[in-house]
Amino acid sequence: MTQVTTDNRIRNIIIALAAVILSAALFFGLQTQTNSTSLEAQAEQSIPIETALANGKPTLTEFYANWCTSCQAMAPEIAEIKKQYGNSVNFVMLNVDNNKWLPEILRYRVDGIPHFVYLNKGGKAIAQTIGEQPKSIIEANLNALIADSTLPYASSTGQTSNFNLGSTENADPRSHGAQVVSE
Repeated sequence: MTQVTTDNRIRNIIIALAAVILSAALFFGLQTQTNSTSLEAQAEQSIPIETALANGKPTLTEFYANWCTSCQAMAPEIAEIKKQYGNSVNFVMLNVDNNKWLPEILRYRVDGIPHFVYLNKGGKAIAQTIGEQPKSIIEANLNALIADSTLPYASSTGQTSNFNLGSTENADPRSHGAQVVSE
C-alpha cells in the first residue's frame, strides 16, 4: 500500500511541475509575441511624424485602427519589415481614431485602412497603397523608396476596413467602428 501511495505522490508532483512549466512557457511565449507585434506596441515604437519629415530619410506612414482586422493581420509582418528596414526608413503609425491626426487623414484622403503613404527623403508623398498588402509588395516598394526610384506597386489595393470620419457612438458592431455620416 505504501508503494502505491508513494508512486501516486510522485506522479502527482510530476504532473504539477509539468503544468507549472507549460503554463510559464505559454505565458512568456504569448507575452513576447503580443509585445513585439501588437498595433499598440508598434505605434509606441514608431517615429513621430514631425521627426520623420525632418530627418532626411524616406518614410512609410501607416494609418491604422486597433479595431481594424486587416491592420491586426498585418502587424506581425510589419514588425518584421521594421526590423529589416528600420535603419533606412522611418516607420510612422497614425491611429485614425485619434482626432489629432485629422489633418493628415484629410491630406492623404484616408478612407480605408490600413492606408500606407510612402514619402520620399524630402517628405513628399510619392505613392499610397490601401488595404492588406503582402510582405513582398511592401518590401519591393521600400527597396524602390530607398533607391529613390519609382515604386513598383504604387497604387495597390488589398482588403480594407472602411473608415469614415464621424462619431462611432451608435455604430453597428459589424461595421468595425465605422459609421456612415449622412449630410
